[in-house]
Amino acid sequence: MPVLRVPYTDPLPLPRIIPPSAKSTDGAIAALLEFLAPSLPRPSVPQSSISSKLATCAKGAEHHGKTLLLTGAGISVASGLADYRGANGTYTLNKTYRPIYFNEFCENHEARKRYWARSFLGWTTLDRARPNKAHRACGELGRLGVVGHVITQNVDSFHPAAHSHLPTTELHGYLRSLVCLTCRNEYPRRSFQEHLARLNPTWAAFLEEMLASGALDTENPDERRKKGLKANPDGDVHVPDAPYTTFRYPACPVCLATPPPKPGGGVLKMHADADGAWDTSSEGGVLKPAVIMFGESIPAATKVAAEEAVDDARRILVVGSSLATYSAWRLVKRAKERQMPIGILNMGGARGEESFFADVQEGNTGREALRISENAEQVLPEIVRLLRERKRS
Repeated sequence: MPVLRVPYTDPLPLPRIIPPSAKSTDGAIAALLEFLAPSLPRPSVPQSSISSKLATCAKGAEHHGKTLLLTGAGISVASGLADYRGANGTYTLNKTYRPIYFNEFCENHEARKRYWARSFLGWTTLDRARPNKAHRACGELGRLGVVGHVITQNVDSFHPAAHSHLPTTELHGYLRSLVCLTCRNEYPRRSFQEHLARLNPTWAAFLEEMLASGALDTENPDERRKKGLKANPDGDVHVPDAPYTTFRYPACPVCLATPPPKPGGGVLKMHADADGAWDTSSEGGVLKPAVIMFGESIPAATKVAAEEAVDDARRILVVGSSLATYSAWRLVKRAKERQMPIGILNMGGARGEESFFADVQEGNTGREALRISENAEQVLPEIVRLLRERKRS
């Protein structure tokens, strides 16, 4: 068994709502407006026709720099995708679930068969899913001049799709592409899916049966279990007792066409069967999803981009993340060390949040610290509506 352990699979403690007035949805919206107020462009005209709360936010709301958004799986649940640690999350309902480790994928042909078979079945759900109102609201906050950058832990590419104008750092990569472990060329996931279907006609027929039965039309875990399936995040579907060892996957087409050189001279051996499936006699050309697998390091350039985004902002708002992964938690820790106001909008607890909010001053109305437990798809669009009203007036 791998030494690595998935962190924080048990439910985290419920949060302390900050400020206390944010325990209701209306109070949470008012507090979030207060938190975002310093990022608002300075108003050029008096605010006279909007709510008293917006007027209060506008007074003295000097432009101290834009807000950075850090998002997690919770923001994509409304798009029909599973999360990890929510009430219906994989770690909550499936205690035996363990993601594939990076070293397993790189070193084990059978592990890759199992991974790609499950991904083949689950990809359709992810491919059909679309950004929801919360993703689009993030983009509108960018247009309004409030948000300057998004860092997302998600690999669904919904943020770039929803707001191409707003810079997005995909901290953990993305599922829309494959990357060759040898030559580092990328390959579109949709084309890869078609190749998997050609290599595995029996599996393709099974997938068609599941689609026809509606088994993949729901993320409800009870309904999927009735159909013999277990759905996990990131386009992964487990079918108990499935013959994973029969599954075949393509080799990198670039490496097949031009075998890469060996470090010590010569070229790597590259072999595929008549259909283009990777052969075990090959010395490279293994395609991997362009995501950061468990146990894999985030590329240095991505780390730097995320850290610079924190340093360039003046406050950070976490949306839909429990911060269970260190790569995300350390960014909020960096913001704390820089004495930046921290806000968290997440249903359920977040890792280490008590330390982030340990020094909240009495009388804080949300501007210096914010912790609310609300549905992002409901709250963020309402924030956008209110800010647009302010801008019009």
